[in-house]
Amino acid sequence: MLPIAFGALALTITLVVARPRIGRFGRLDPALGAIPGVLIMLATGVLSWRDLLRGGELLWRPLLTVASVMAMTQVAHRLGILDRVARSIELRTRGPVPHAFVTVYVIGALTAAIFNNDAAILLLTPIIVPLIRRLYPKRPYLVVPFSFAVFASAGIAPLCTSNPMNLVVAERVGLGFNAYALRMIPVAVASSVCTYAMLRIAFRSMLEDDIPARGPEQGSLAPMESAANAVLAILGAMLLAYPILSYFDGPVWIAAACGALVICVVGVRAGQVSVVQALGAVAWDVLAFLFVIFVTALGLENVGVTHALAQVYDAAGEHRAARIAVTGGLSAIGSAMLNNHPAAALNALAIAELPGDREWRTLAALVGGDLGPRFLPMGSLAGLLWIEMLHRLGVEIRTSDFVRIGLVVTVPALLAALALLYVETWIVP
Repeated sequence: MLPIAFGALALTITLVVARPRIGRFGRLDPALGAIPGVLIMLATGVLSWRDLLRGGELLWRPLLTVASVMAMTQVAHRLGILDRVARSIELRTRGPVPHAFVTVYVIGALTAAIFNNDAAILLLTPIIVPLIRRLYPKRPYLVVPFSFAVFASAGIAPLCTSNPMNLVVAERVGLGFNAYALRMIPVAVASSVCTYAMLRIAFRSMLEDDIPARGPEQGSLAPMESAANAVLAILGAMLLAYPILSYFDGPVWIAAACGALVICVVGVRAGQVSVVQALGAVAWDVLAFLFVIFVTALGLENVGVTHALAQVYDAAGEHRAARIAVTGGLSAIGSAMLNNHPAAALNALAIAELPGDREWRTLAALVGGDLGPRFLPMGSLAGLLWIEMLHRLGVEIRTSDFVRIGLVVTVPALLAALALLYVETWIVP
């Protein structure tokens, strides 16, 4: 059974990463690419239909939350809220290039925290690339560092809702919204500051430029309509509801679902978005991909793979620093090589078998899972889509450059994040 399980996993990763073309239908969808592996597991007895029901029972709450965030993102985009983000960046690019760079980085980090990592990368990239080309027409080389600023700013998820897989794993181990935020916000900030500093070093020859933007400035945008202001108010209320619900042991998905419903109603009533468009904004293929990948991990659990991984983590010994370092380091490597989604699912199941310290091991695994995809393009679906999107925009990111920048930027950020996480174990109860 073990060779069959690994073969199915290898097939899944190959199809998801390579995304081969299927005639006139284009590239294979990641969710469809993950299905053959599950079918093989079902046919050979590695998985049972009960595992599918178990996966649905474990995932419906986090997946509903993710779907709600996706719908809200679309409405915000249709109401022109993201156009204000682009305008905000433009207004801050009339000075030296570093001013524009830090603005893009901070806005990317905030967008990733409020919505989620994938949304920040996939929504901001097509906004930033044309904007930088227009503002710096004689400095086209600036597109690459600014693109990396968008990609790298979406680092460690400060809130469990900021990364779909983090929400799945946190839900799996019973880590509430407030407990997660209390521990991960400082870690995310430290990692983000370190990442920014290393990006400045990696691209210093391009960014140390005091010449202001010379491209034409876009005209002022019209004042936001009442619907857009209402959406911002609802979004703020929803974010405030997260910690309140968590404090009273209430489920976060209720706030996300209710917030999405009200925001979609506002968008529909304003005539800016239809019900079909709101539902179409939900990346159902991504949700299906998360479900299929988690079920694949359940199959590996059935043949003892997660038990073996748990033994590797347990071999780190009793010292908490070693446990955090081993878990975070192996999770980063596994996420880079396997893709962060199957790696996170395997970690969640493996850590559940360990005695004690599950919370800190889980957080270390999530830190590694969030940063590991920066090492190799195959590390995350968002990374693959980011490269493909840049290609369509006429920007080529070679794999060697991706790996080089990833190592320079991510290794220090990972070390800083895990070190701070260890310090927190002595401070946070």
